[in-house]
Amino acid sequence: MQPIELSVIIVNYNGMKYLNGCFGSLYAQLAGINFEIIVLDNDSKDGSCDHIKQNFKEVRLIESTENLGFGRGNNAAVEAANGKYLLLINNDTIVQDHLLPALEFMRNDESVGALGIRMLDGNGNYIVAAGKFPAPVNMIRLKNMFLMMGREFRSGNFTKPYYNVDWLGGSFLLMPKKVYDAVGGFDKDYFMYVEDVDLCKKVANAGYRRVFMPGLSYIHFVGFSRSRDNLVVAGHEMYIKKNMSGFLKGASISALYINKMIKKVKRALGR
Repeated sequence: MQPIELSVIIVNYNGMKYLNGCFGSLYAQLAGINFEIIVLDNDSKDGSCDHIKQNFKEVRLIESTENLGFGRGNNAAVEAANGKYLLLINNDTIVQDHLLPALEFMRNDESVGALGIRMLDGNGNYIVAAGKFPAPVNMIRLKNMFLMMGREFRSGNFTKPYYNVDWLGGSFLLMPKKVYDAVGGFDKDYFMYVEDVDLCKKVANAGYRRVFMPGLSYIHFVGFSRSRDNLVVAGHEMYIKKNMSGFLKGASISALYINKMIKKVKRALGR
């Protein structure tokens, strides 16, 4: 038996309605690659675990008795991984293209510590899935972390096969396991949101590139809510605390405070 090359890591929480589509796309788009799928279930109440056991017996299921959140859940699943490479992917995704080109890119260039591909929403519309690291200039308006990437990233009309970026969204991250282990995986202090930015910062600090490949794509049924907005702001507060110091830290905290005040005023005005 050939060794496992790729371990697909999925953290699931009440996501049963997405699992068939996610698993089906993985089996199709990883054909010819020796891979395993590991699911860490965060104490779902929607029958997810029974569904996996009955219909996807080859999937390795880890059942947590508590909700570990996204980062800790991934860390727990990676501990059980046998692959040389990891694909961290959300449960509410459908991979659109065969992933061999992404894996070959990583095989051939050991300077790459993390790789992402084009993200589409449920309607097939392009969504920016890479950004600039947090700084005072983009904390007042968090969207600037995406907008500052340049015209091609804003429009989705790319002219190059790959781009070096600061960070990649955690809904699809291909990484060498040795890099994930070397940087300690996700920081356990983040429950949800911005832990992917923090992870990419650690990868950058370790001297590895973060690469975006727009020629491959996946659908992510991502949604938005006010509660998510609050968690994103809280995640950036955590990032600033952990990754900045001195003037940069103070300026970023002030900028994020302005961001929160603007949002508060908008909510009060019903916008």
